[in-house]
Amino acid sequence: MNEVMETYILPDIKDLHKLDVYEANGGYKALRKALGMKPEEVTDEVKKSNLRGRGGACFPTGLKWTFMPKQTTKPKYLCVNGDESEPGTFKDRQIFELNPHLLLEGTVIACYAMGITTAYLYIRGEYGKWIRMMEKALADAYAKGYVGEKILGSEFTTNVVIHKGAGAYICGEESSLMNSIEGERGYPRVKPPFPAQNGLWGCPTTINNVETISNVPLIINNGWERYSKIGAPKHPGPILVGVSGHVNKPGVYEMPTGVPLLEIIHKYAQGIPGNKAIKAVIPGGSSTMILRGDQLEGAKMDADSMKAAGSSVGTAGMIVMDEDTDLIKVITRISKFYYHESCGQCTPCREGTGWLWKVLKRFENNDARREDIDLLMDVANNIEGNTICALGDAAAWPVQSMIRRFRDEFEKRVKVAEPRMLADASA
Repeated sequence: MNEVMETYILPDIKDLHKLDVYEANGGYKALRKALGMKPEEVTDEVKKSNLRGRGGACFPTGLKWTFMPKQTTKPKYLCVNGDESEPGTFKDRQIFELNPHLLLEGTVIACYAMGITTAYLYIRGEYGKWIRMMEKALADAYAKGYVGEKILGSEFTTNVVIHKGAGAYICGEESSLMNSIEGERGYPRVKPPFPAQNGLWGCPTTINNVETISNVPLIINNGWERYSKIGAPKHPGPILVGVSGHVNKPGVYEMPTGVPLLEIIHKYAQGIPGNKAIKAVIPGGSSTMILRGDQLEGAKMDADSMKAAGSSVGTAGMIVMDEDTDLIKVITRISKFYYHESCGQCTPCREGTGWLWKVLKRFENNDARREDIDLLMDVANNIEGNTICALGDAAAWPVQSMIRRFRDEFEKRVKVAEPRMLADASA
């Protein structure tokens, strides 16, 4: 058995996207093993591994699977979230392109564990090339009996459907994703009820991220004990980190969780062009709180470490900015994105994101007042925690953290008031 294949999501194996190459390197071995176990044993293995979601929330995957009711007269569904729209994030498409059968194998194992007979793989609509790649891999998997009726001679049957996304960032939110699959507008749903009780078409549904599901075959192949010893103890396993911005070698890098951010920048991404200083880093995609470049010591790519540093792992889309970066321009562009992508259902988000962008434009144009700094914080604070879904928080957090950590950048852009003309003393 190929050791590299067993412990990596993206092993360095040529043509691994082809089914025969995947099989030659132990592909679908985990599925065979899982089908020889009881469904609850598979769930327990994932739960003990302490796999945490790779879509941003870092919620324990095995625990989420236990929320799926065992006894129900309704059909049960799995949604695999591949609506990768977070600015700075581009890891899922690497799985679609380089190791699609790992994702499909994990999907079928998850369905078996939860007694699910239909899974939807929801892929961002703009990912036309990668959708076609996944459709080819899925057709090959059906032809070999890895998906469909009585899989590998067992009594278990499940089908996988690839669903093209609706071209909206909001559809990456799990309840908007379900509405999109149902053919409805991508509006988030009020919770409770939660998807495990009332999801697709009112039926029990589990939603997992693409990278999360791709970890499942690794757990089954290695056993939960071995998997749990990879990387950070409380957030174990391999993680895909997409590094972009001012680095010499941007790209997606696979590593154990818990690698220091400075090591990711200097070792994996080979440092900053011109050996310039790091001014700021957004560690997990544009919605995560920005970190100062001079405060990165001790910050590591795992949930607990990033929380202690004042940010989060998010989708591990790291954006690096050098000493010459105009941070006001950066935060204005980010805010414009959230203003554009707000679905408009909640008033704080619909109105607040527009306010954030418009006030930030004043700073970008050197036409802001000093009180506009506090106005930005006030608007962001009134958005945070007051919306149905987390898009409002995603719009507020970058602004809040930018002001807290780079207030001087805003103060430099305040318009200097012209002195008032004094009355003629001789009058």
